[in-house]
Amino acid sequence: MTAYSVDPAAPDEPYLAFWRERHLCTLTTLRPDGSPHVVPVGVTYDPEAGLARVITNRTSAKVSHVLAAGPGGARVAVCQVDGRRWATLEGRARVRTEPERVAEAERRYAERYHREPAENPSRVVIEIALERALGKG
Repeated sequence: MTAYSVDPAAPDEPYLAFWRERHLCTLTTLRPDGSPHVVPVGVTYDPEAGLARVITNRTSAKVSHVLAAGPGGARVAVCQVDGRRWATLEGRARVRTEPERVAEAERRYAERYHREPAENPSRVVIEIALERALGKG
């Protein structure tokens, strides 16, 4: 198994296929003191848009960490693991509240995880503008 880096906007087929599989992922954000905050999440990967998306509640700690980073966005990573296979996407996260962006994130979540997300009027989406993609397959 070889570890490699790919262009997040143009991944090879094995990397993209791995992101199409149903896997629980982690999101790593930074707390105000610089320590990592790692939580399980569902993630969708959209290489055409150069984005990864995480739906969540607007009152979550991960949202507060992203917002605290300011308008330039927060440096974050999302990762999934399956045995010896793993894939990580890194980039700048911003919290989006526009209904059409939340709806698109919900649609992609339902497609990847084969279930509609529960109704949540406080839902927002963390959009990650991708800068790096790493993995081992």
